[in-house]
Amino acid sequence: QLLWAEEYLHALERGVAAAIEHERLLGSMNCGTIVDIGANRGQFALVARHCFPASTIISFEPLGGPAAAFRRIFHGDKRTVLHEAAIGVVSEMRTMHVSRCDDSSSLLPISALQTGIFPGTQEVSTLDVRVGPLEDFVSASDLMGPAMLKLDVQGFEYEALMGCESLLHCFSYVYCECSFLELYSGQKLAPVVIDWLSARGFGLTGVYNLYHDRQGRAVQADLLFGRNGKDEGGFR
Repeated sequence: QLLWAEEYLHALERGVAAAIEHERLLGSMNCGTIVDIGANRGQFALVARHCFPASTIISFEPLGGPAAAFRRIFHGDKRTVLHEAAIGVVSEMRTMHVSRCDDSSSLLPISALQTGIFPGTQEVSTLDVRVGPLEDFVSASDLMGPAMLKLDVQGFEYEALMGCESLLHCFSYVYCECSFLELYSGQKLAPVVIDWLSARGFGLTGVYNLYHDRQGRAVQADLLFGRNGKDEGGFR
């Protein structure tokens, strides 16, 4: 029945479906701030707003079309901010490989394996986009706790996390889509991301929305990390 929440209907009328697969997790949590990296049209932010009506949502989307759709949906929501940029290690312009399905676009080249498992996600163009570390856009004082760092960046997770490192201590949770197969050329796979976060005090606490291909191989999943492997008081 949550599908028919008012904010979801508002978005559906504008052609955007909320990512309701995240409701079960977010509905059990308490977050004061969500940093939403790889926001696309606001599919995740819609669920975050539904689950956390009083939270601050700080979103990042480098592609102009999806960013415009996001702004239409969240127009008038003073607690939601969108930066038209990607997060990375240094401030620069980088080439985005734009997918036919724009939510599969990446700062890494799209591999044949990606298009084989997910038909229709082939590259159709490239575009230079703004990239910078999180501290270029957000300060520690903006991150009221408990704070969640969410990343859905199509293979660029490792670099995006490194771009967040100076503010990582401000977060209680990291919620990150990770791959077990190389869907984007040069991407770091889930074990590398898990090790990197573990070395910085974040332990894996949950695996959600696991996707398998036709051969039964685990392809990707949403991984939840807690500081020191704990919930930091953020679960209801």
